[in-house]
Amino acid sequence: MKISIKLFLMAFVICMPFIIEAQTFKSEVGDIPVGNVAGTSLLEVPYITWGGDMATFYANGGLTTQPGTIFARQGLNIKLVAGDNFIQQVRNYRSGKTPFLRGTFRMMGMASEVLASDPRTQGMVIMQMTWSAGDHLVVRKNVKDAKDLKGKTIALQKGGPHIGMLDDILATAKLDWNDIKVVWADDLTASPKSPPEMCRNNPQIDGCFVITPDMIGLCGGLHNVGSGAEGTVKGSRVLVSTADLSRSIADVYVCRKDFFDANKDLVTRFVAGYLKACEEVVALKNQYESKGSKDYMQLLQMTQNIYGKETIPTLEEDAHGLLTDCTFVGHPGNIAFFQQKNNLNGFDYFLKSSQKLSLSQGFATKKTDLLPSAVDFNSKAFIGYLTRTEVEQGERFRGEAVVKEIEELSRGGGLDDRTIVSFTINFDPNQTDFSRSEYNEDYQRVVEMADKYGNAAIAIRGHADPTKTLLDLVRAGMEKGVLQRSGSAGNYRYSLKGKPLNLDNVQDISRLIEAGEFDGARDSNPRETMQAALNLSRKRAEKVRDSIIAYAKSKGLVLDTSQIQAVGVGIREPFIAKPANMDEARQNMRVEFRLLRITAEALKQSDFDF
Repeated sequence: MKISIKLFLMAFVICMPFIIEAQTFKSEVGDIPVGNVAGTSLLEVPYITWGGDMATFYANGGLTTQPGTIFARQGLNIKLVAGDNFIQQVRNYRSGKTPFLRGTFRMMGMASEVLASDPRTQGMVIMQMTWSAGDHLVVRKNVKDAKDLKGKTIALQKGGPHIGMLDDILATAKLDWNDIKVVWADDLTASPKSPPEMCRNNPQIDGCFVITPDMIGLCGGLHNVGSGAEGTVKGSRVLVSTADLSRSIADVYVCRKDFFDANKDLVTRFVAGYLKACEEVVALKNQYESKGSKDYMQLLQMTQNIYGKETIPTLEEDAHGLLTDCTFVGHPGNIAFFQQKNNLNGFDYFLKSSQKLSLSQGFATKKTDLLPSAVDFNSKAFIGYLTRTEVEQGERFRGEAVVKEIEELSRGGGLDDRTIVSFTINFDPNQTDFSRSEYNEDYQRVVEMADKYGNAAIAIRGHADPTKTLLDLVRAGMEKGVLQRSGSAGNYRYSLKGKPLNLDNVQDISRLIEAGEFDGARDSNPRETMQAALNLSRKRAEKVRDSIIAYAKSKGLVLDTSQIQAVGVGIREPFIAKPANMDEARQNMRVEFRLLRITAEALKQSDFDF
């Protein structure tokens, strides 16, 4: 069982189960006078309960800087202090007790109005640390995909990291906060007032945001469905996980502007030291997983000592799981986050989304800015010191494995359970061109989903109308004498070899055709017609995929083409099995986009993600 983030267990007052009086973040912090940071000989730096902070422990050698460690060699003297109470973090930051804040980007966004109230405490995001891979939206069986969240009730910790995750999921489904009901929870986990327990005990709650241990307790695992046994909720499953929505929760460090301006070299050494620790921790983790590592076990033990056995009961399961639930971005990730143009999940995107979220949910009364990092990541403090500064982001998916998994899910009926969201575009009978101008909005949506859901696949599934296949089947069956027809035009009934045959059941019809039941007729060959429809649907899906790739390139947007795979469905999944006119037939002529959660086997492993 992995442990995921236990961030910001903040003290917000719940007024009623479904109604809460909006409170600004500023009112929660209170009127704390701004003081100067007390020197640099000993720096107080907050940490939180998260795998990314294990690299900080490693760099420091513990809560205080130990001789010979990375931070010691950087000339730093650091005292690490617990920071899970984010409001207290902000109070310490304003008073000058520490020049740093530690949290997620959107948490920093919620606090930005407080930070910007004095030019000395203006917040600069000095580096990105990690992405989360261990947070989940677990839903009951009445929620099939993200669009079904409309009108549903969701349990969510007030002020926690999942607020931004929910915001991203709603955007994916083209919904907003007015489309759902939120039950605000006091705690994140391990409490009757936490989302998993509220959902477990209240059947009116349709879903909840949870960390990994609670997710396993509710549904049994990332790709499992709750059986109702051993405390699981029957029919519950993960709809969205940051294992798929891999660029939603960004962990960062923020520094006071006055401190950065006066101590740029010191801050740079802190950032460089942390990134060096990331490289070494990742190497130790890889060594541990392949042949074992004494040094890695020492890091796990240090982590348990710092967080306590109540939080980290075991080393190889819980401490290792804590680290596994996060993905380091390293030096290349910071270059991409702060400097890459048109980065759909870079600093500019997160700033705008954080501002919008804080205003819409009442955490702030006005839009305020966070500053991007002024650390020179291309300086000799990093280049030559770090070993992973020129990592190229290659293909993340095994294309053939993705297609195979999509086809297996389609045949086995499991496609819907893995679908986060889907939508379609239609085309005319002889259409072969899918111009960017005509489908501009749809293509932009696909590119944005691919970027945000970095570990999910997008299946482009081409569908064909079954009318011609059914006509050829009837002709061939009657010519061979295996198909009988009774009734009148418009109300025909059919039987195959004396057994009723329902032409509306295209899945059964397809299996009969493939089994050769209608082979051998002189003028009609439904097997060839069905195969031609399959080939055409695949070609159309490939055309659409090519158009999306061209669209992304024309906009200067980064797109991993291995993530988007074209699949032909043919006639197997019509909206209308027996169209009565061309308008109904056109509803079957479509290309469908499905955002899918896939298994790890279809993904290529990477030490850093950006």
